[in-house]
Amino acid sequence: MSGKLLEMSGVNKRFPGVYALKGVDFELESGEVHALLGENGAGKSTLMKILSGIYSIDEGKIFINGQEVQINDVKDAQKYGISIIHQEICLVPYLSIAENIYLGREPVKKTGFIDKKTMYENAQKFLDEFDLGVSARTIVNKLNVAQQQMIEIIKAVSFNSKIIVMDEPTSSLTEKEVDFLFKTIRNLKAQGVGMVYISHRMNELFEITDRITVMRDGACIGTVVTKETTHEKLIAMMVGRELTNYYVRDFSTTGETVLKVNNLSRKGVLENASFELKKGEILGFAGLVGAGRSELMKCIFGLDPFEQGEILVNGEKKAIKNPNDAIKNGIAYVTENRKEEGLFLIQSVRYNTTIKILDKFMKFFSVDSKYENNAANNYIKDLSIKTPSADQEVGNLSGGNQQKVLISRWLATKPRVLILDEPTRGVDVGAKAEIYSIMNRLVKEGVSIIMISSELPEVINMSDRVAVMCKGKIQTILDRGRFSQETIMHYATGGN
Repeated sequence: MSGKLLEMSGVNKRFPGVYALKGVDFELESGEVHALLGENGAGKSTLMKILSGIYSIDEGKIFINGQEVQINDVKDAQKYGISIIHQEICLVPYLSIAENIYLGREPVKKTGFIDKKTMYENAQKFLDEFDLGVSARTIVNKLNVAQQQMIEIIKAVSFNSKIIVMDEPTSSLTEKEVDFLFKTIRNLKAQGVGMVYISHRMNELFEITDRITVMRDGACIGTVVTKETTHEKLIAMMVGRELTNYYVRDFSTTGETVLKVNNLSRKGVLENASFELKKGEILGFAGLVGAGRSELMKCIFGLDPFEQGEILVNGEKKAIKNPNDAIKNGIAYVTENRKEEGLFLIQSVRYNTTIKILDKFMKFFSVDSKYENNAANNYIKDLSIKTPSADQEVGNLSGGNQQKVLISRWLATKPRVLILDEPTRGVDVGAKAEIYSIMNRLVKEGVSIIMISSELPEVINMSDRVAVMCKGKIQTILDRGRFSQETIMHYATGGN
């Protein structure tokens, strides 16, 4: 570290009903990776959105290389060498990779027209450096989530920025891609680039960061040198107490089969996928990105068609052709992509929570508002959703609180089978423990859960059994006595 690159002093930010930032101080050295850590709603993303010009600052000062600056919009931030990689993917889906990377700053010929040849060549060089194995002409919506995340990272790097903010950059990446990202971060450090790293994955922070600043309830709790602290100290700073019970699970013998899938196949996606789900168990699904886990669940829930195979619920064959068929048969699905496939962002927490149970409080033109309000408020309390009220727009909540709203929607349908696709992605440790506790309570009440997760500790600690997928096939189903990260990765990479 060779000098103060960024200083944010006394930063305040208010939204209607929310005091988001309260006199926050933060600094970044040249060639430093400085982590921002805190529970969802702590103010991390808000602080960085002020730095990147997305939000205006109410009070406080920002200094770049010792000079006070005014950042009024994104162009101001770019002018000062600041780039941000958002937690939620912000690419234009129907443009090519190259067009996304150079959007708004396309190279032009002397004639004034866009120099597409140069644009595609330059973009391809970045893609080759990152070993993505795709063409710069590929349309973005043809890429999977992990590939789109890497394009976001490449886009930020392409600006030659001196300050790069990474908000949950590894949430959709495989271990190989994470290793490459960390290699890229170390190269940028050597060039004097300062990076702000936001992540809930503690092991990443200890591997890649120099310092960690902890935020709670919109305030800065303290800054520590990474190598001089511990997981336990950081968690205590985050939640204001020691978190002793993290993975909450009471294991018991499973009962009868509630869901049976036989030889589900879809050309190029799934091959003879078969498994059984027992009453009151958590069946984990592990595998690398592209293994077919989400695709299998979308077929079961009626979102995608399948070409052969059958689905049995409580021993009876069911024709599930759409999500309504699945819901009628007691199946609920919390999607991986909450913003595109799950939430109504401009609607309230109440609306999002109760939209699937309209029949419970609406009869013709009569609305039982008391029932609706009680349902929403009960889930706000049960899941510790940080919101001023049930009237708050979901789009104004943090990513983790949005996830909890989506889970509450499906819990409101009282499902017998609950499919959770990456249920704790972008969720802080305190909220994770709460979600695990809810899952544990549900299986004790007889609900059966299918959990897709890319976090192996989560799979191992929460599952009764684990199905491991690779290239559209279920390689094996492991009982608890055979769980280990090495065994799961062996099968996930195609081992027999």
